[in-house]
Amino acid sequence: MSTPAVSTPTSAVDVSIAVESTGKHPARLFWERFRQDKAALIGALVVLVLIFVAIIGGPIAAHVTGHGLNDIVPDSQDEFGIPVGPQRGLIFGADASGHDLFVRVMYGARTSLIVGLVATAFAVFIGLVVGLIAGYFGSWLDTVLSRSADVLLALPQLLIAVGMVAACSVTKEGCLGGLVKPGLGLVVIVITLFSWSYIARIVRGLTLSLRQKEFVESARSLGATNGRIIRGEILPNLVGPIIVYSTLLIPTNILFEAALSYLGLGIQAPQTSWGQILSQATDLYNVASWLMIFPGAALVITTLAFNLLGDGLRDALDVRSER
Repeated sequence: MSTPAVSTPTSAVDVSIAVESTGKHPARLFWERFRQDKAALIGALVVLVLIFVAIIGGPIAAHVTGHGLNDIVPDSQDEFGIPVGPQRGLIFGADASGHDLFVRVMYGARTSLIVGLVATAFAVFIGLVVGLIAGYFGSWLDTVLSRSADVLLALPQLLIAVGMVAACSVTKEGCLGGLVKPGLGLVVIVITLFSWSYIARIVRGLTLSLRQKEFVESARSLGATNGRIIRGEILPNLVGPIIVYSTLLIPTNILFEAALSYLGLGIQAPQTSWGQILSQATDLYNVASWLMIFPGAALVITTLAFNLLGDGLRDALDVRSER
């Protein structure tokens, strides 16, 4: 899966220089710049709503409609076996199996966000560690770790991910002696495997630049250990870029999960996800368009909201950008 190009934000060192010149607290300076971006504010609001829906949207939808996630709704298909469209009692209509599509879309938000957030968190942690080690220590460590990341970036990720998920889903025991089993965990592992290299490259590049800064040389001359320099000098300057890139990586991972589920290799019943719903609608899209419209719209809105938020964070943290 491709990942959107990201321009590296200005480090926290540059932000501190701007703060000294303006006399404003960094948090206040950030907020003043961020709130000027209306698109980013809308994106942040939509993301908050999505998180709310992911947490309690499914149970609320099931309570309001009276239909559980896997309940078969009476009279949800016509005499030809075609699911009925949006109507009273079925806000989004029914799916091919007779389930309430509204309830399934609400529960699908939880699955998609869990995959996006958890896989991104793991990828950021691995990429941060690898990038810091490669950029700070250099030498053969940099060569080995950087080339490993380059190899992962060169691989046909979706094709290999499909093969891995398919191989581990053949039996209920999964792979590696039952350590990796089919389901949500397997999808997170596969997505993490192909996501950390992007973070590692960005962190390595920033670390290579930061380790030459005067404040790092000053700390080193005072006898600070490598671990203390990394924790106290390098890592704080990576917070801004990591936050921005993580925000942009989340929708990419959500789409990755949707692609796997659409191919029938991701989330499996009784769980549901937007990609799984789209997969089930493939044979009926010409007579039941709502089966693709609602989960597809959810994916588009989610991706757009996170991208708008990420762009706003990038601009707000970059003191060189002009409004």
